Amino acid sequence: MSSNRFTDALFQLVLSLEKSEKRHFKLYIKRSSAKEDLRIIQLFDALDKMTEYDERPLLKKLAPITKSQLANLKTHLYKQLLSSLRILKTADSIDLQLSEHLDHARVLYNKGLKQQALKILEKAKELAKANHKYNYLAQVISLEKKIETLHITRSEQEKTEKLAEEALDISNHINSVVRLSNLALLLYRWYIKNGHARNEEDEKDIRKFFKENLPPDAHLVTDFYEKLYLYQSYCWYAFVRQDFLMYYRYSRKWIDLYIEQPSMKMVETGHYIKGMHNLLNAHFDLRNFSEFEKTLREFKAFEHEYEDRLHDNFRIHTFIYISSARINQHLMQGTFAEGLKIMPEIAEKMNEYALYVDTHRLLVFNYKMATMHFGAGNYSTSIDYLQKIMQGQGDLRIDLQCYARLLHLMAHYELQNYDIIESLTKSVYRFMAKMNNLTVVEEEMFRFLRHNFNVSPRKLKPELEKFLHNIKHLEKNRFETRAFAYLDVISWVESKVYEKPMSEIIHGKYLESKRSKK
Repeated sequence: MSSNRFTDALFQLVLSLEKSEKRHFKLYIKRSSAKEDLRIIQLFDALDKMTEYDERPLLKKLAPITKSQLANLKTHLYKQLLSSLRILKTADSIDLQLSEHLDHARVLYNKGLKQQALKILEKAKELAKANHKYNYLAQVISLEKKIETLHITRSEQEKTEKLAEEALDISNHINSVVRLSNLALLLYRWYIKNGHARNEEDEKDIRKFFKENLPPDAHLVTDFYEKLYLYQSYCWYAFVRQDFLMYYRYSRKWIDLYIEQPSMKMVETGHYIKGMHNLLNAHFDLRNFSEFEKTLREFKAFEHEYEDRLHDNFRIHTFIYISSARINQHLMQGTFAEGLKIMPEIAEKMNEYALYVDTHRLLVFNYKMATMHFGAGNYSTSIDYLQKIMQGQGDLRIDLQCYARLLHLMAHYELQNYDIIESLTKSVYRFMAKMNNLTVVEEEMFRFLRHNFNVSPRKLKPELEKFLHNIKHLEKNRFETRAFAYLDVISWVESKVYEKPMSEIIHGKYLESKRSKK
């Protein structure tokens, strides 16, 4: 018997329902079901009261049904819930509206009412064109062509010729969108698996892949979706290569698409949210403090304005991305103590949304939590969060797996756990070397820790100054910057050299940057 709340699909769906959706389902099922089918209401109520899925108490409540009957009942309830949600949510979704038009046109056509079917298809065509939904447009035109080909509809020759031209145009357009969206997807997957380019070889591979897969006419595209996937492709290409200026430019272009066509915010909300997340990340990477704050305010305003119209999925991801930006704001300003004050509310929400949050997002969140606690001097708590990463899925974000281990080593150094530093250093070095993740910065870090973990304060100071000198000039090196993107090693070493808290060093740099840009 399963007792894992996240393994049963029906239970997940029931768990995700809001009060209005539950109320609508009960009204829907009572109207559309026979009396003998109302047993699914009993099943629904029983699932709704559960905190974890367990079939044993469920079978007792629904006695005398058997386990095989329960499986059939669950399948029936699942389908009815989806039907109820579709009816309730159709007005909120262009995709569902277009699907409904197509369904109605097919029903009318099958009834022999061809002219009525064509009228509905004409409406669907206009809706699809207005919202750049070319995949649906292809289905609409396909059904139109079928009706015109098989039946005498008295359509003018001009109309049928136009229909044939439209079909060719749509086919070419969809092909263009598919090629660009494939490129964006594959570049993003490379990043999710590996993180940033580690060396010249990675850089060469990414450049080659991008050049081979970018359509030759890509820069001539004019449609919303073609531009969207083109800008996304350049975003991931730049981000993987740590070309943060290019990353910013194409994140900006991505969001500018929605400024040019505001109605698309509700049609392609997910891409807008992701674009804002990337624009904020670009400002973070470039330390564009004022632009970061401005963009974050705009994102919060969007969340407030569209809150009632956002689907669950988009509402949750908006929260996650805004929370990530709030954490980043404290990380780049060095206000770790203040940042820790917002962590409980974020952690509580993350736990509430656990059903919907993917492993990668949790991995990043745990690393940010660990970094925040490290900066605040809470090294033991930092280690707790790092352990979650190190004991998790090892094939996801190899870069974070590596830097979590390095930060874990640094935390033990801060706690003066010198008895394990030597063995820990060797272990982390081997892991990073195996993952081909060592840069000059890490080499210098390991060299320093190996030779100075038990040195007296008097002898340590010149060694720290030497360490700082050896890595300071690497700040502008793109492949070495990879290390600084995950760990502000320079500020950490400076805090040791100048005998100031790390938060004070970073906050000082933030204030200096603000003054210099006035």
